[in-house]
Amino acid sequence: MEGIAILEEIGELTRRGQPFALATVVWRQSPSSSQPGSRAIITAEGEVHGWIGGACAEPVVIREAQRVMADGAAKLLLLGTPDQFGAAVPEGMTVIPIACQSEGALEIYIEPILPVPHLVIVGSSPMARTLADLAGALGWRTDLVSGPDFAPAAADERSMIVVATQGHDDEDVLERAVAARPAYLGLVGSRRRGSTVLGYLADRGVPQEELDRVRVPAGLDLGKTTHAEIAVAILAELVQLRAAGALREPAVPAARTRHPAQATDPVCGMTVAADASGRPLRHDGADYHFCCAACRQAFEKDPDAYLERETRC
Repeated sequence: MEGIAILEEIGELTRRGQPFALATVVWRQSPSSSQPGSRAIITAEGEVHGWIGGACAEPVVIREAQRVMADGAAKLLLLGTPDQFGAAVPEGMTVIPIACQSEGALEIYIEPILPVPHLVIVGSSPMARTLADLAGALGWRTDLVSGPDFAPAAADERSMIVVATQGHDDEDVLERAVAARPAYLGLVGSRRRGSTVLGYLADRGVPQEELDRVRVPAGLDLGKTTHAEIAVAILAELVQLRAAGALREPAVPAARTRHPAQATDPVCGMTVAADASGRPLRHDGADYHFCCAACRQAFEKDPDAYLERETRC
């Protein structure tokens, strides 16, 4: 995957609201196999779409991309041996040893592309349309659907749902919205109307802890307002809650970003995963891991030479 295909994949992942990282090669030193401008998408699960280097570079980029997604901050990597650069490494750049049978080096910029807020507005009133326009102006992913067309599958635990059906099957729509377990659920209406709707759902057996999460009326209390101002009040509340971290909308599911244990390849000094992918070898009661078969073979032929070097360092 390269060129326009990378851009298309970025668009598709963004539309699906999936987190990923974009890695771009900004500099290379021969004989590295990648080229300046080479790009790859790394998903939260560690899948790579595109090309940013061979067997030595790719595991490092995957690991660092997952960290970037978890932290939400971009990172500039310099992959090579430290003695290649000396004191010439700019401040803020992360240097990662990567010798692996090559004198090549790479500079790679990794940036997180995290899901934008997802707002589902159920209703067809002028207020609902105004709210959709305002949220769109913020760059949020916004879906405006009618009550009969709304289904729980239209949202997930990171979505925000505003029910603005205004008396048209409020109870049924809100019950479906509760089933989606969104990060935010608000009902547009008076407190009296909201109390009636929630009471009805409680009688239908909807768990009280779920009903307690419904905000009625949705939005900041600005007093008597117009329909357009109600839309502003709702959006203001959502922005306020997000800024305070009060909504349960994890950027990347924690289970996807667990960092495996790491080890140092005793032959080339590269950081590798301390699992089966690191070609484990047991020697004198200790486990060693390697970036490639060649390093493992070199160690097997003369392990003492590499262990003595490691001790001196």
